[in-house]
Amino acid sequence: MSSQPIRSALISVYYKDRLEPLVAVLKQHGVKLYSTGGTQQFLEQQGAEVTAVESLTGFPAVFGGRVKTLHPKVFGGILQRRHEASDTKEAEQHDIPPIDLVIVDLYPFEETVASGAPEADVIEKIDIGGISLLRAAAKNFRDVLVVSGRDQYEAVTELLTQKNGATDLEDRRHYAAAAFAATSHYDTQIFNYISQGTDLGGKSLRVSQQPATPLRYGENPHQAGTFYGDLSALFDQLHGKQLSYNNLVDVDAAVALMAEFEDGQPACAILKHTNACGVAQASTLHDAYLQALACDPVSAFGGVIIVNKPVDEATAEELNKLFFEVLIAPEFSEAALPILQSKKNRILLRQKPVALPAKQIKTLLNGIVEQDFDRQTETAADFKVVTKSAPTAEETEALVFAAKVCKHTKSNTIVLARPGQLLASGVGQTSRVDALKQAIEKAKAFGFDLQGAVMASDAFFPFPDCVEIAGQAGIRAVVQPGGSIKDQDSIAACDQLGMAMVMTGVRHFKH
Repeated sequence: MSSQPIRSALISVYYKDRLEPLVAVLKQHGVKLYSTGGTQQFLEQQGAEVTAVESLTGFPAVFGGRVKTLHPKVFGGILQRRHEASDTKEAEQHDIPPIDLVIVDLYPFEETVASGAPEADVIEKIDIGGISLLRAAAKNFRDVLVVSGRDQYEAVTELLTQKNGATDLEDRRHYAAAAFAATSHYDTQIFNYISQGTDLGGKSLRVSQQPATPLRYGENPHQAGTFYGDLSALFDQLHGKQLSYNNLVDVDAAVALMAEFEDGQPACAILKHTNACGVAQASTLHDAYLQALACDPVSAFGGVIIVNKPVDEATAEELNKLFFEVLIAPEFSEAALPILQSKKNRILLRQKPVALPAKQIKTLLNGIVEQDFDRQTETAADFKVVTKSAPTAEETEALVFAAKVCKHTKSNTIVLARPGQLLASGVGQTSRVDALKQAIEKAKAFGFDLQGAVMASDAFFPFPDCVEIAGQAGIRAVVQPGGSIKDQDSIAACDQLGMAMVMTGVRHFKH
């Protein structure tokens, strides 16, 4: 297993927390310590004897600390091959002592970007010496152990305790791989920041997400699945089992839909397989939930529910009557939480106000496609009336609501609504006529009268048949993007039926 004792270590870290136990183990085994600046002061406060890197190199830190460790005596100590006689001879000739352990974390570049700091501050957080030390130590894992982050300190402390201050080749390879993962992620974040507004920004895609969370399985039990990213940055999970692959997909769709109602009155959406089976707004969250549930109480069973206001006791009592997988809310009252936690596996997520990515990435064929997220939402100001009659104020309110829901529903889709309430939708159909017929049948099945309701379509009507069918069902106003060479046929059908139609000029396909 090529067990090797650690006799010397270079420690230079940005974050000092969690380091004390590891330092104690190194002291216990008489490891010679090299360090710089603030890390050296920290180690000496722990009672460790430390040799300054400047003493090793015979050269001071320069340029405000930009150059400290970039020196042949440092990198020679890390990269020399202990099994090569010529390396040993050269090391002795140039008085380069071997370094068996490198503990380095990287400047917080990603965190500095996320803070909105000015560019000059961001640039200063591009680590040069640290990332070079990690790469050198990881390259020479045959002889050197590399520790690339504070999340590894506890495990390394335990490892060195168990193995009496030594490591095996397998150990060193493991931590070398972790170091290259850290440097790769770091370089990706730097590239994505620097390349903004340059030609390279659109010609080269770099994606790196961490940490990795294994899932129970993927979309189906025979598929393995992993989530890459930090869910804890977006949610506090207050109760329930681990989120599954399908839960995550539905939660993603739910968060995107509710973003349309963040600043309005209380709203609730119930989703199943990423499509809304109930959406409503009302004066109270309790009423919004009941109206959303009324849209399709059958599909709501086992669904994902999201609300835009804190869950109160009355709403929790109603929610507790339904079996659902996930509930997402900005907050839960003290009285509401125990009620909702009464079901063991029910997942409760408290959503934090975190900005979501601006880009959407998907594997496709033998590559990857990237696009902007669909952040555009049409309001009444974007509506162009194309019929003889204009929608009433109430119909306009319903059309704005229907268009929001339609944008987040799988194509081809038709959405039927009243102000603040989804009545029914036809989703994922191969023809728009089928989507409309499905929506009408669902609305009738759950007791909704469509007289005076409105209709939204995610894309244009190639023929007037949808308008004609909708008019016969009692629909009085329509919103659609327009753009068909036969738009006038649908407009004429609306005029004949006494319906109002507005066009937005914006299509919202969702595949």
